[in-house]
Amino acid sequence: MFRAIARIFRTPDLRRKIGFTLGIVALFRLGSFIPSPFVDYANVQSCLAANTGPAGLYELVNLFSGGALLQLSVFALGIMPYITASIIVQLLRVVIPHFETLHKEGQSGQSTLTQYTRYLTIALGVLQSTTLITVARSGTLFGASGAPECQSLITNEAWYAILLMVITMTAGTGLIMWMGELITERGIGNGMSLLIFVSIAATFPAALWSIAVARNFETFLMVIAVGILIMGAVVFVEQSQRRIPVQYAKRMVGRRTYGGNNTYIPIKVNMAGVIPVIFASSLLYLPALVAQFNQPANGELPAPWVTWVQDNLTSGDNPLYMAIYFFLIIGFTYFYVAITFNPEEVADNMKKYGGFIPGIRAGRPTAEYLDYVLTRVTLPGSLYLGLVALIPLIALATVGANQNFPFGGASILIIVGVGLETVKQIDSQLQQRHYEGLLR
Repeated sequence: MFRAIARIFRTPDLRRKIGFTLGIVALFRLGSFIPSPFVDYANVQSCLAANTGPAGLYELVNLFSGGALLQLSVFALGIMPYITASIIVQLLRVVIPHFETLHKEGQSGQSTLTQYTRYLTIALGVLQSTTLITVARSGTLFGASGAPECQSLITNEAWYAILLMVITMTAGTGLIMWMGELITERGIGNGMSLLIFVSIAATFPAALWSIAVARNFETFLMVIAVGILIMGAVVFVEQSQRRIPVQYAKRMVGRRTYGGNNTYIPIKVNMAGVIPVIFASSLLYLPALVAQFNQPANGELPAPWVTWVQDNLTSGDNPLYMAIYFFLIIGFTYFYVAITFNPEEVADNMKKYGGFIPGIRAGRPTAEYLDYVLTRVTLPGSLYLGLVALIPLIALATVGANQNFPFGGASILIIVGVGLETVKQIDSQLQQRHYEGLLR
């Protein structure tokens, strides 16, 4: 293992790519601590020190920004606008036929879809930065009952100051998107995924330290041990797949013979990745968002539905919240798998090239068989996602951790998934140069 790591740094091309990636990551983390214009840095730090964790509404965005959201930095929005834009463009393939046509056109079509994603990212950056600044001006960024200094986070509320803050945060989102594309082109791994990985990993030390301070050293060691077990289980499930055998018949093209080989279609247990968790979290935050903007004036009682939402849909340790969250994840898993894996398209491609599943006729029976297997494999995958997503909420109720508990939810899924993919890329590049990879 150590010899393999040494070979990485003895290979000039690989060493240059890793160095470039680490340099971009360092710049990304630096931008997370540079405050936006007209932000009272001292008040923000005081609120962060007195706050046990962000309000549920901003929890996911703060996680993906590496804590930059609550610091109102130039990279406050993080990679979240790009993630949202990518998901929207992917979902629009089902609704807009032109997007599906572009997807099938190959490299040129993918370039056009990528350009659409960039434009939509900037538009979402403007929208999200405006919302964030509005919430910061209202004094509810750190909760409705924050300290007095949390009510005055912005030093200048003139229109030009607000406009400059929106432009700065939106430009920060565009710069993050450019950094991610640079890593993909010149570095190691997928740039956007690595930046998300870095953002989440940056919150691990603080989250673990808060557990050690709130409890004791024995609880801290227990959390570490449980975390290692969870990571091992996540790696096992993420690598699990159902392999459907496929045979290709021999065919003559001119004087040459093609086909006649055997392969398989890998159907992963977790084909949806972390997307259902993001969907479910975002949908559950909508009632809290609506309730937050329907707070009554001083001295008045809130509406009954506002009180119900605040009591049941804002706290992660509420049983109703956990149940709704769990079933939303299961539903979104089936929904996302259904729109990303098309059994009829796979069956048509197999039939076109002379492929068939042993014992299954080509065409419609193959599509029905693939749909049958996919539906049953997705069930344990959706249950697995729901259980992993509930780990931070259970830790919130038992260990006293905040909802950013590192060993669970979207954080552990992204950390393990991106880590595995990056190690595989380094391994393949080592095999190209030394005939020995990083892993054996």
